[in-house]
Amino acid sequence: MAQLLRKGHFLGAKLRSIRKRNGLTLEELSARCIQRNAEHAPSVSYLSMIESGKRSPSAEMLELLAGVFQRDAQWFLDESADLELPVPAAPAAGAAKVPLEPAFLFSKDVLQAAIPELLAQTGTSGRQFAHLLIRSHQEMSRNDFPDLERAADGVGERKFPLSVDDLLRLCRRHGLEVRWFERRPVLARDNDREVRSMVRSFFEPPRVIYANRALQSDPARLKFDLAAHIAHKVLHGGDGLKSAHATGGEMGGSPEGGSDTAGMNAQDVLHAWRDFECSFFAGALLAPRVPFRRFLARERYRVEAGTRLELTPAVIMRRMTKVSPYPYWHFFDAYPPGYLRAVYRGNGIPLPWGNLAQVSDPCPNWAVFRMIDGPRGETGSQISVLRDGERSLLYCCHSRRVKDMAGNPHVLSVGVDLAPALDANGVASKDVTGSIFAECVHRRGQGRIPAAATEALIAAANVLDIAWIEDALEQPARIICPRSSRCPRPERCEGARVRPSRAREIDDVRDEILGREPAEES
Repeated sequence: MAQLLRKGHFLGAKLRSIRKRNGLTLEELSARCIQRNAEHAPSVSYLSMIESGKRSPSAEMLELLAGVFQRDAQWFLDESADLELPVPAAPAAGAAKVPLEPAFLFSKDVLQAAIPELLAQTGTSGRQFAHLLIRSHQEMSRNDFPDLERAADGVGERKFPLSVDDLLRLCRRHGLEVRWFERRPVLARDNDREVRSMVRSFFEPPRVIYANRALQSDPARLKFDLAAHIAHKVLHGGDGLKSAHATGGEMGGSPEGGSDTAGMNAQDVLHAWRDFECSFFAGALLAPRVPFRRFLARERYRVEAGTRLELTPAVIMRRMTKVSPYPYWHFFDAYPPGYLRAVYRGNGIPLPWGNLAQVSDPCPNWAVFRMIDGPRGETGSQISVLRDGERSLLYCCHSRRVKDMAGNPHVLSVGVDLAPALDANGVASKDVTGSIFAECVHRRGQGRIPAAATEALIAAANVLDIAWIEDALEQPARIICPRSSRCPRPERCEGARVRPSRAREIDDVRDEILGREPAEES
């Protein structure tokens, strides 16, 4: 105890440093301690006094704090140890940025003339382009929209969870009337394919919500639709400029929403942005940041726990990427054969396919591709080494195969970039990733994770408090890549296409003349 008193201030500074490094508030750290050992857990005020050097933890309390951060208790007392942990490099959000030079070619006037022609020549609809713009804005903003969060908190008063009756009362409070209709799924054309589509609900200005009676037996979807329509009334005055809620669409919309013709108009952008605002508001209303963050901590981020709250897996996963203190998340909602209805890449993970058209050579070892034709209800967690050029990136995802209201199968997948968590925990992520990659290459593309890497990942998973990372460690890790034509496996994976020979290029001839090796194709 005397040693703790002598080193109390230094101990407190180290505790504050590692707590902030992991994005935890004092309240959240106290809650994590209570989960582990309620008898010796410190209160919020006591933690604050420890960090300021006014109090010293007992030996039992220090062991408890060390366990939360997967450290030896002696680390907090070691004055020779670095006070500041290394800051993990933040992965880039979204796709690589394009240098807009020379600037005169990227002037507003030139872009206004060129973009419509680009969309027309590529067959890109205004709705598709608008959703690409919104996704990029969302990723660059780190999914942070405080005005929408505040608006949702004001409406729901952060009550959690909300029942269907609560949502209906909120509808009445905002002057909204719910009318029911009956419609079965129909075949609808979405670009070049037919999909089963079902109109779930729509808003008729100024105050009527029309809802499919089938939603009455699906409270999770009903709550989301009601929350999104309340959002439209609160945010936009219920003017009706909002897409209907229907299943089976691509790129975040339904087959009925927006124009499918190439080119774009102002209505496409307006509808897409309003749909995004209403969807984000609905998630914030149903899962307010503070109580939902506590819920995730209690449940260790298990998506299945959301069924008790009557929330859809999509709402659970999307809000997870927002409220977690760990910022390096991604989320996919994929429909067969490889269309993305929704994407979020807070960690800049390279996409395994194109958003506007199915690619011809997707890597089949991504969890979403392996599961997209699997049986309904299949779930799984996977550790993956993504080989992108010369980089090896380490991810863990949790995926779930579900069906939408019209019966279309799709896969929801939420994941984290593991490298920043390892680095923040004092482990060299490059070494861990390299050891897993080497084992997978040796085992022809997938293999058991080496013991040292497993130990490091278990420690990181415990600090993050994400249970499905440990679940994934029970399965072989896999090598994945953005395209199977770049497959790094010693024997190309099944389904990979042989890269076709290409025509000779001037740069190749020039390199030969100068006696240089031709550059590798990226």
